[in-house]
Amino acid sequence: MQSQTKVSLGPIRHLFHLVYRSPWPFLVSCFLYFFVSSLAYSFYAVEYSHYFLYFSLLGLISCGIGWLFDIVLEGTFLGFHTMVVRHGLKAGFLLFVVSEVLLFFGFFWAFFHSALCPSIEIGAVYPPDLTVIPLWEFPLFNTLILIISGFSVTWAHRGLSLGSFRIAMDGLLITIFLGYWFVLLQGYEYYEASFTLSDGIYSSCFYMLTGLHGCHVIVGATFLLVCFIRLIERHFLVRHYLGLVCAIWYWHFVDVVWLFLFVSLYLWGNW
Repeated sequence: MQSQTKVSLGPIRHLFHLVYRSPWPFLVSCFLYFFVSSLAYSFYAVEYSHYFLYFSLLGLISCGIGWLFDIVLEGTFLGFHTMVVRHGLKAGFLLFVVSEVLLFFGFFWAFFHSALCPSIEIGAVYPPDLTVIPLWEFPLFNTLILIISGFSVTWAHRGLSLGSFRIAMDGLLITIFLGYWFVLLQGYEYYEASFTLSDGIYSSCFYMLTGLHGCHVIVGATFLLVCFIRLIERHFLVRHYLGLVCAIWYWHFVDVVWLFLFVSLYLWGNW
């Protein structure tokens, strides 16, 4: 009987990061399923559905925090985010932004389809017989807020690239404040609006587009808030701040989408 010899080739060395087994993808998918299901049931006022909605939302937030801690641990303390890994993360985040652009593109398509070819069901006119939101009040002010926030977050990026952590923290703090202020003004605009989501195709597109954008503003401001906390903890270096770069890209995407919303929904809607 011949003995089998094992040949050891040694450890495989490469510049990529093979992540460990993590429970977060599975848990996030489960909580997302519960969240969407309970949200649909709450629309029909099913008993106790709102409790499941709050539970799934709390679970999503908890999983997001845990997943974030793992990413910070891998990239900042364990040093797994090499140059090759950072290039891959940048490419993946850019593809994510492209997918968000296509998501908004679909809703803009629905809006312009109804606006350029209004059907007989809405009187063959667009916008329908509704009291639209005045252009020169909250919409214009919110536009100025987001434009200023775009300059402030660029100022923060420039400060960090030059090694000035104080300028970076000031710019991020201003941007975060402006982002949450925008959300509060948008909510007050909804409160003062004379039409609801069920008042026709114009109101449906209006609330869908502005509401989806508002959710992105909340996510972007929270993204920048996490980067601000990490900046205080000195997780970022002059040549190593990929998380902040991704947050800045996301925030500029939010700014550009709002400019399209302002021109389409508010400027054109007030003609």
